[in-house]
Amino acid sequence: MKILVPVDGSDISTHAIKHAHELAKKLAKPGKLVIVAVDDALFPGVERKIGAEAAQRHHAENFARMFAPARKVLARSKVDHEFVEVVGDVADGILKLAKKQKVDLVVMGSRGNGGIKGTLIGSVSLKVLAHGSTPVTIVR
Repeated sequence: MKILVPVDGSDISTHAIKHAHELAKKLAKPGKLVIVAVDDALFPGVERKIGAEAAQRHHAENFARMFAPARKVLARSKVDHEFVEVVGDVADGILKLAKKQKVDLVVMGSRGNGGIKGTLIGSVSLKVLAHGSTPVTIVR
């Protein structure tokens, strides 16, 4: 079973990683975790203004921050896992990767580091749930 886990560095996404990790360990046939971080693309013209190298550095710093808690959770794990970086719209990036990787399940937090805190289900989680063809587990 291949499990996609989107992360953004938040406590809730770390909880989703732990949940998916425990699930993968309990499977009869060893599971694989695909941990994805999606960084929003820069506004048009920004890369041209700051330069390609600065834009790459910006995304690299964001990916490092988003992956850090997941790397800590999986540091000594025997569960097969890989980290994938995507630049673009967050929900669309998750949906496209789920389809491309042919995952069996998406495990994600109910809300993360988005702009509106305190909502019951985040807009990204809701879009992945509504538009994806893969089963989704929302972790709170």
